[in-house]
Amino acid sequence: MRTILAETIEKAVAKLSMDACYFLGEDVYCALKHSIEREKSPTGRDILGQLVQNAEIAREEEVAICQDCGLAVIFAEVGQDVHIEGDFEQAVNDGVIMGYEDGYLRKSTCTPFTRKNYGNNAPAILHVRLVPGDQIKLTLAPKGGGSENMSAMKMFAPAVGRKGVVDFVVGTVRAAGPNPCPPIVVGVGIGGNFEKAPLLAKQALLREIGSINEDETMAQLEQELLERINALGIGPGGLGGTTTALAVHVESAPCHIASLPVAVNLNCHAARHKTVVL
Repeated sequence: MRTILAETIEKAVAKLSMDACYFLGEDVYCALKHSIEREKSPTGRDILGQLVQNAEIAREEEVAICQDCGLAVIFAEVGQDVHIEGDFEQAVNDGVIMGYEDGYLRKSTCTPFTRKNYGNNAPAILHVRLVPGDQIKLTLAPKGGGSENMSAMKMFAPAVGRKGVVDFVVGTVRAAGPNPCPPIVVGVGIGGNFEKAPLLAKQALLREIGSINEDETMAQLEQELLERINALGIGPGGLGGTTTALAVHVESAPCHIASLPVAVNLNCHAARHKTVVL
């Protein structure tokens, strides 16, 4: 049994909060740079160049990539041989508060109807899994409102089949248009049930851009969706072009014989997430 102090978790989350908002992942950065070479629209190439420059400035000056620093979504894999000394959930939330305050990051958490801002970006949206081992793996993914608002969920009858799923995903991106700040990363969750599919879609956004799905059927689906989405012509910044999406990632799970849940979670060009293992 290994003991990890709640204070250690708090400090780790605080650093993750800042790092995720300052330092765009190398996979996303490279995807943006490479897309400039493939983009057919001059305006699109110019916008992509500005996004690359923006990411470089954020990294060098340690400032937020985007003014929308998102809600703090945290995936925690907690080893079953770990003893946490203190309140784990409180430590996570205190870490978010510390990171967003010390990092001069915008706080966006508010009440649903009065819209009163909590002023600290807490509480975090926390997903916890118990796993073998004596470590804790924390992944923080700040999720902005513009892209999140354009996401969608549908409980299909199984009869819609693969075509129905493809049409739904592509239709969701078409309806979103410029609102999620393209070029986007598209996370798709297929199967499970009403709560599982959206979680799969959000977890799909954590995959490295350029990674190939281990399931050949899903890998082919990802490629078809990417081609269909980029053929929409929405383009960088929504001003037209051939780079609407940098990647489409699909995750799936078994589902009930009577249903086919599908969720689409969109990420803006600032596809942010950082991970630490304690």
